[in-house]
Amino acid sequence: MSTVIEQPQAPAGPAARVRPRKPRPKRSTVLTVGMLAAAAYFLLPLVWLVIASTKSSEDLFSTFGLWFGGENSLFTNVKETFTVDDGAFGTWLGNSLLYAVASAAGGTFLAALGGYGFAKYRFKGNQAMFMGVLGAMAVPSTALAIPTYLLFSQAGLTDTPWAIILPSMASHPFGLYFMRIYADSAVPDSLIESGRIDGAGDFRIFFQVTGRLLMPAVATIMLFMLVQTWNNYFLPLIMLNDPDLYPVTVGLAAWQGQASTSGGASGDYLPLVVTGSLVSILPLIIAFLFLQRYWTTGLVSGSVKQ
Repeated sequence: MSTVIEQPQAPAGPAARVRPRKPRPKRSTVLTVGMLAAAAYFLLPLVWLVIASTKSSEDLFSTFGLWFGGENSLFTNVKETFTVDDGAFGTWLGNSLLYAVASAAGGTFLAALGGYGFAKYRFKGNQAMFMGVLGAMAVPSTALAIPTYLLFSQAGLTDTPWAIILPSMASHPFGLYFMRIYADSAVPDSLIESGRIDGAGDFRIFFQVTGRLLMPAVATIMLFMLVQTWNNYFLPLIMLNDPDLYPVTVGLAAWQGQASTSGGASGDYLPLVVTGSLVSILPLIIAFLFLQRYWTTGLVSGSVKQ
């Protein structure tokens, strides 16, 4: 004798066709307008710079700022920017690249070591020293420029590339603070203990075991230092007297001063200043595109021993 088990059937009728609707995300008109206004605020100077770089000296004053001139003079302006004054702009651009890369690389290395040490090692005076780092973040860099100049003047290092590279490497307390916070949460203590059990030393653990975990923070700090050193104006202004050592910021300011003088052909420098400003931001964009690939997560598997 067989037993037939009846399967429950889905209810028929309109109730079977009713499905719960997902709630639509609420949109705030005020927030949308605010975000569009913020985007316009940040992008408007860049749009103006791109448009102004296509104008001649006459069109810069005779046409609306956010509209193109009668002819496209972009390539002419770029050519003159790199050829006027015996190619001084190319020298300034190379100097800025040297100062920014050397300072960012050295400063990031120091910040990574210091922040990792504060996060993973316990020693006497740890908290007091870290509070000192936090206090240094409140001191503006311009307040330290004159004492730094006097110190480097006594050491005979003024008017040399070291007068820009060395202070820039050590003037980023935020990088050390950021690395300390990131390493404390991203690097598990068990991973360090595993490395020590395998016989690895502290530096080997830092470079080979925890290095990949720290890469997002390293890329962030390097980009911050790169941008800050590239845009630094006051420190090179007081440290350097030789125009061949100027970075692009001081060099363009010198051209701006010549463009502001009356008489002669000094007004021809104005489109070169605008075009040079546009060219000077391209390395920063390239650096951002190169470093953004390191802002990823899930790198633990790359540092764990297989």
